[in-house]
Formats: sequence, C-alpha cells, structure tokens
Amino acid sequence: MQKNGKRNCTYILRCSDDSLYTGWTNDIEKRLAAHNSGKASKYTRTRRPVTLVHIEYFETKEEAMSREYAIKKLSRPEKSRLIRDYEKESVDYLL
Repeated sequence: MQKNGKRNCTYILRCSDDSLYTGWTNDIEKRLAAHNSGKASKYTRTRRPVTLVHIEYFETKEEAMSREYAIKKLSRPEKSRLIRDYEKESVDYLL
C-alpha cells in the first residue's frame, strides 16, 4: 500500500447506457465522484450515473495500468464473466 493510505486499483464501471468503462486510479472514492460529476472522462461524462461493478487492487501503479490494458482487450462476454465472478466473491465474503 502507498504511504498515503491510497491503493492502486483497476476498476470497471457500468454506465447508465449499460456500456462498460475500465480505468485505474490510486483513489477510487475520488475517481468515482469525478466520474459521476462529469469530470473524470469524456466517455463517462454523457453516460452518468456510473456504478462500480469490479475492482482489483495492486501494489504498484504499473501493475494496475497493465491490468487496465488487459481488461480493455477483453470481449464484452469476458468482461461480464469477470464482473459476475467479482459479484459472487463479494456476496460469498458477506455470508
């Protein structure tokens, strides 16, 4: 983890038009707020609100950026499977 307590992560958002957006950040709360206020990306600006549907944490910025690139190359069905698996893990964790 970084000294400031923030964590590098790769994330997937579901936009209001059901499209998916993938990015990376070291401050997910701030980045989500920026996406939903229309200040984070040109793509999500017109597709608000957005919802976080997948997140992975990494030690370094480079790892997060590399994972973002890999996810962006996945097909829609592959991304959907990744999201479903994440949602299942989250539910299992809460039980």
